[in-house]
Amino acid sequence: MQYALLIYGEEPTEAVSGEAMEAEMAGYNVFTSHVREAGAFRGGEALHPIATATTVRVRDGQTLTTDGPFAETKEALGGFYLIEARDLDHALAIGKLCPAPYGGVEVRPIMDTSGGPPQG
Repeated sequence: MQYALLIYGEEPTEAVSGEAMEAEMAGYNVFTSHVREAGAFRGGEALHPIATATTVRVRDGQTLTTDGPFAETKEALGGFYLIEARDLDHALAIGKLCPAPYGGVEVRPIMDTSGGPPQG
């Protein structure tokens, strides 16, 4: 089963030093290597800051775009990993290893839509 590890954290209010950014990325590089070596890595990316986001909403046939994220929030989605795991406990064990020094990691199962809409 596939899971998304959604990495949330507070965005910095001041410029981050090169050394601090290198140290943070080193932690993510170690985690990425671990997930790859375990055969669980399916993808992942870091995201630009929320100031670069644009939200699209379609209501009654009208498309509205606004600058910024969908909702005002203290923590923002900063990146994600797509992993393969046996079950939720396995996904949580992997997610626990993900360095998120300024927030946390949300673990969510990926819906299998290959067979059409979910039944239920």
